[in-house]
Amino acid sequence: MYKKLGFVVAFIALAADLATKWIMLSIVMQPPKMIEISSFFSLNLGFNRGISFGLLSSPHFATPYLLSTFALIVVLFLVTQLWRGTSKIEAIGIGSIVGGATANVIDRLADGTVTDFLDFQIYSYHWPTFNVADTAIFCGVVLFIAASIFDEKLSPGQTEPGEK
Repeated sequence: MYKKLGFVVAFIALAADLATKWIMLSIVMQPPKMIEISSFFSLNLGFNRGISFGLLSSPHFATPYLLSTFALIVVLFLVTQLWRGTSKIEAIGIGSIVGGATANVIDRLADGTVTDFLDFQIYSYHWPTFNVADTAIFCGVVLFIAASIFDEKLSPGQTEPGEK
């Protein structure tokens, strides 16, 4: 029964992603460039028309709306799960997914793409460029899976210790 915690985490993930994208687009990447931070990490502006790793990328005008609709359906499902009551870890995981997915939907609906800028490369292995929302979604999925494996489930009407 950690609804509030889940919604706070969602808000933090959403705000952090939108703020970092604004900073990158408005300040850091004016003009657009690649900024090498270390031998394995750089800031490199990219625009993804698809989902993770550029999958489902298409120049078709309806693609952003279809991907956003699907993401919002998933978000609504997760919000109902959060509302029904979850463990602390599950609430944090769901909140991270909801906040990250919502941030990417807002970004995608603005111009048809999602802004990515975090770029990692180790020797010849190059990870696809991503953003704060993607990180929140990934961490949220890991926590959600961990909670489903390790957390004890509450029976209907049962509350977490210390909650009424």
